[in-house]
Amino acid sequence: MKHIFQKGTNPNKPTLLLLHGTGGTEQDLLPLAEMIDKEANMLSVRGNVLENGMPRFFKRLAEGVFDEEDLILRTKELNDFLDEAAEKYAFDRNNIVAVGYSNGANIAASLMFHYQDALRGGSLHHPMVPRRGITLPNLSGKKVFISAGTNDPICPAQESEDLKALLEDAGANVEIHWEDRGHQLTINEVKAAQEWYKGL
Repeated sequence: MKHIFQKGTNPNKPTLLLLHGTGGTEQDLLPLAEMIDKEANMLSVRGNVLENGMPRFFKRLAEGVFDEEDLILRTKELNDFLDEAAEKYAFDRNNIVAVGYSNGANIAASLMFHYQDALRGGSLHHPMVPRRGITLPNLSGKKVFISAGTNDPICPAQESEDLKALLEDAGANVEIHWEDRGHQLTINEVKAAQEWYKGL
């Protein structure tokens, strides 16, 4: 997978896995990661799927309707890539924290839905529920931050509430932060994510 790896200055810090939104690139979330933890490793990945020329992490059938088969395939692909990257760049595979926005937040949530040890935690900005009706792995000890907009036209508020409930039912510790905004990433939610991250 096309990616950027920047080695951090503190080997005890997590590796931040940066996952962009639709139409983004592996450059997009580097400034956000700098704000969250400038000492951490950064592994920023570009989605392998193109939708009208725009990179994404998995296919969708329509706005808000995911192609489940492709989602499962791409989630496995990303999980395998993390195994390889941890070996290649010599970072702790068990200490990866995802920072994802929109489509990137969805694939991060999907990693947690399908693989118990894929992530230590995740900062998910404007995510949706990746899949419904499946049994999640035991996520005890995992920490998740969700930021959502009360007026988000792409990701209804109920999606964020449902995702929080599903993750909590699987044992994860979930914090949700609401902005009276739409689908855009705001400086306030980034600051809230910073505070959450300090408590990891």
